[in-house]
Amino acid sequence: MSKQITLTWRGHSCFKVQDENFSLLLDPYLDGKVPGLSKLRDTAHLVLCSHSHDDHGYREAIELVDTDAPNPFAITTVECPHDDAGGSKRGMNQIHIFDNGTLRIAHFGDIGCPLDEEQRSRIGQLDAAMIPVGGFYTMEPAGIQELLEQLNPRVVIPMHYRTEEFGFPVIRLPEDFLRLRDDVVQYDTNILTITKNMPKQTAVLRYLG
Repeated sequence: MSKQITLTWRGHSCFKVQDENFSLLLDPYLDGKVPGLSKLRDTAHLVLCSHSHDDHGYREAIELVDTDAPNPFAITTVECPHDDAGGSKRGMNQIHIFDNGTLRIAHFGDIGCPLDEEQRSRIGQLDAAMIPVGGFYTMEPAGIQELLEQLNPRVVIPMHYRTEEFGFPVIRLPEDFLRLRDDVVQYDTNILTITKNMPKQTAVLRYLG
């Protein structure tokens, strides 16, 4: 039972999640789909996508490799709309929750509306949450902040936003969300190791290609 999980942000909503000898990759994006991001190429033992849109579901970017290591994660999915109209605009979205027996983390994909009590209960108490903060295609920053106040994860990792260097022009800069937080930590790396004794924080990672 590992006491840490390593997250590597590959840009947009794409993360590599590693627990000892097992790795999985979340929401790979199509070449050229997200302005400013390099072509994504990586290896993993498992690929999971929150939905099939090209900026989240380009599985071909990832080479699946064999491993004798067992998957250390119990994986739970919680379905929610990708929009504020029950999915009629953009379809449905899968929130993935990963529990290795010590740590519990979640990737919220393109969550588009508030969650009900049953959905929040299934997500449970999180050590870390990878969550979109750019709005437009997802919940706006104020709605994301309200959800985080309900779930109270120890570590929040913003994703799915734009900067002057990358991202969709219609979504927001991260500052619109970060000004709602009082625990922002800026990292000069795209790698974050989650542990049980990690201080509560909003961890802003750096895109490194």
